[in-house]
Amino acid sequence: MKTIAAVKIGSLKDPNEQTRGRVAVLDFPDQKLGDEDVKIKVAYCAICGSDPHLVEGIFDLKPPFGLGHEVSGVIVALGKHVTKKGLKVGDRVAGNFLKFCGTCYYCLNGQEQFCKNANDSNRPGMAEFIVWHESQVWKIPDSVSLEEACLLEPISIAVRILDKTKMKVGQRVAISGGGPIGLLTLQMLKMFGATSLTLIEPIKARQELAWEFGVEYIIDPVDQDVCEQAKKITDNRGYDLVIEASGSPKAANAACDIAAKGGTVLYIAMFPKNYEMPFNLYDKCYFNELTVSGIYVAPYAYPRAAQMLPRMNLQPFIQKIFTIDQAEAAFAAQVSGKYIKILIKCNDF
Repeated sequence: MKTIAAVKIGSLKDPNEQTRGRVAVLDFPDQKLGDEDVKIKVAYCAICGSDPHLVEGIFDLKPPFGLGHEVSGVIVALGKHVTKKGLKVGDRVAGNFLKFCGTCYYCLNGQEQFCKNANDSNRPGMAEFIVWHESQVWKIPDSVSLEEACLLEPISIAVRILDKTKMKVGQRVAISGGGPIGLLTLQMLKMFGATSLTLIEPIKARQELAWEFGVEYIIDPVDQDVCEQAKKITDNRGYDLVIEASGSPKAANAACDIAAKGGTVLYIAMFPKNYEMPFNLYDKCYFNELTVSGIYVAPYAYPRAAQMLPRMNLQPFIQKIFTIDQAEAAFAAQVSGKYIKILIKCNDF
């Protein structure tokens, strides 16, 4: 079975070919179909910003290991006990790459994101077929294409972001970073009634998409002083909610600096593993009472994310598509930063 895998650990941006990371198409064994499993013929798997980080070795996996988790496809086989969700062969589906066990302390404590056994089911999505447990799979609405459906996972992250912020209608909101998660979250925040909705982003093409999605203000962190612009936009009050989605250490401190008194700051991007941010507890937590947190994955979000699929403008995210045999070119395009999102076409339909 064709599978895109990391075959050498290292940065895909490394100019030195000897130390540069590498991906390739390998022949992986077919995955066994269990009694409660669903076999999916993969249509598309989008490249997540975390996939190049996996190639860099952030999770200490030993190559070769498969990549990809933003998957859509069509059911081709069902285990004999797959009866709980009405799934059938031929259904168009997407889903959650993690299977939460449902029995550990965290699953039973309403904290699936910390499930002790979830990583057991982290199987590669950039493959011709994938086998997931019934609980991971969601049928997609008829009005949603398979290209759009592979964005269910990042949309679930946007849902989780709103869950975590406990946002109220009318709150002032800023998003730092106009990548896929930032722009999908921006759309959702707009629908949720955010005010002074601001994107902090230097890339012009992403700024243009933000305008299309309804942003009210854009701050270019290269040409403008982020804190000064934030004060002007919010009448010196700061933002009630700041979402740091860029993953850039250069942007990390500014997220707290532009938050309002009593505001919430969420760091939702994957920062470098060894990065430690300077943080003044007196100023941020004692004097201004900020709530500072992050998110890991998206528990309890997928049913609502599936319902949001038809409401989102997803066309700008599905314009650049490579085939599974073009793995190296696809990842080179990903790290170039030229495209907002890249999809891998794993099968013809």
